[in-house]
Amino acid sequence: MRPGEPAPGVPLLAREALRATADAIAAVQEPDGAIPWFAGGHTDPWDHLECAMALLIAGRVDAADAAWDWLRHHQRPDGSWATSHVGGAVKEDFADSNQCAYVATALWHRWLVTGDRAFVARMWPVARAALDFVVDLQAPGGQIWWARTAAGEDYPEALVTGCSSTLHSLRCGLGLAALVGETRPEWEVAAGALWHALRRHPEYFLPRDRWSMDWYYPVIGGALRGAEGRARLRSRWDDFVVPGLGIRCVADEPWVTGAETCELAIALHLVGETGAATDLVREMQHLRTPDGAYWTGWQFADKCHWPEEQSTWTAAAVVLAVDTLAGGPTERTFRGDDLPEGLHVVHRDDLPEPRDPSTPRTGRGTAGERAPRGEQRAGDLAAPGRGGEALTGPWRACGCDSEEPAEDPQRSRA
Repeated sequence: MRPGEPAPGVPLLAREALRATADAIAAVQEPDGAIPWFAGGHTDPWDHLECAMALLIAGRVDAADAAWDWLRHHQRPDGSWATSHVGGAVKEDFADSNQCAYVATALWHRWLVTGDRAFVARMWPVARAALDFVVDLQAPGGQIWWARTAAGEDYPEALVTGCSSTLHSLRCGLGLAALVGETRPEWEVAAGALWHALRRHPEYFLPRDRWSMDWYYPVIGGALRGAEGRARLRSRWDDFVVPGLGIRCVADEPWVTGAETCELAIALHLVGETGAATDLVREMQHLRTPDGAYWTGWQFADKCHWPEEQSTWTAAAVVLAVDTLAGGPTERTFRGDDLPEGLHVVHRDDLPEPRDPSTPRTGRGTAGERAPRGEQRAGDLAAPGRGGEALTGPWRACGCDSEEPAEDPQRSRA
């Protein structure tokens, strides 16, 4: 990382190149509006929405509208979506909390891009039902359980990446509620409790030290920003970043992936490291194909593209990263400066420890006092490691992991 390095002046991708990438995504879109991972692959709500966001940014409003229509038509009565569809039929019927929450982020992004209040009003019932479903999955400690079966049984495990993304989605939902003139106090409480859990209770989350996504997603989701966010990203830079190629999906495999590289670039930009972010997006362009699509990853030991697929969500991540670095509406979406914070209840473990009256004060601090919340070390956050669902989808079929949550008989994409 090169702190404070200015971004190079040469644009990352010309408008025509972004349009070609959007066209490559749209070419995979199915007649009913679904955007699968690749032709013939499955569609999940999170990656489908990420693609819709990229299509909108690159000017393919027709394809983006079709994607939103698919989402609205496939929402279930409880506000959720099935985790995956193939060829118009449900493949996995359990609901992933982060996949469901992401509709709020995508809808807020749509508002910032278009200013179309009528579209927000039409989709608001969809987003409201989805976030109500997600908040119902919140544990007493503030973390959000990662999934619920179609029969209504929760998987009582939480993931750092998914919860970090859900935190941001809850804030986007609060922004949408204000836009349509509604109040959702239960979402404010949920966002505050989730923020607290992510920052102060690593024991609430499954450890996923191998995955890069758990390393950088707390920055994208807003649990850490500023100096804390920079410290977080510095902490494992050498574990994941491969100079000239991008970043590893998992720390112990010789495999860089385009989407994770672009997401890290977004996180870097949000904490002021725009030069390093720009370098990463430029370096991962070796994955680009002549028609504007992107290979998912590069196995640099065997020197081959792997898996042998050009994933729509990788292409979408590129578009969103480029728009973020250009200061477009995607940056405003993820920075979230104009979004409600949620209700940050003061917890007992946020308070300073009682001072020993026999210990003299020494300037601003006092021996035995805990640092204010804003001065907590980045290491106080949950231990890094891929949590699963996030900006590029839950537990991609990367073949790099055989570990799954203990009570997860239905999860097969890992």
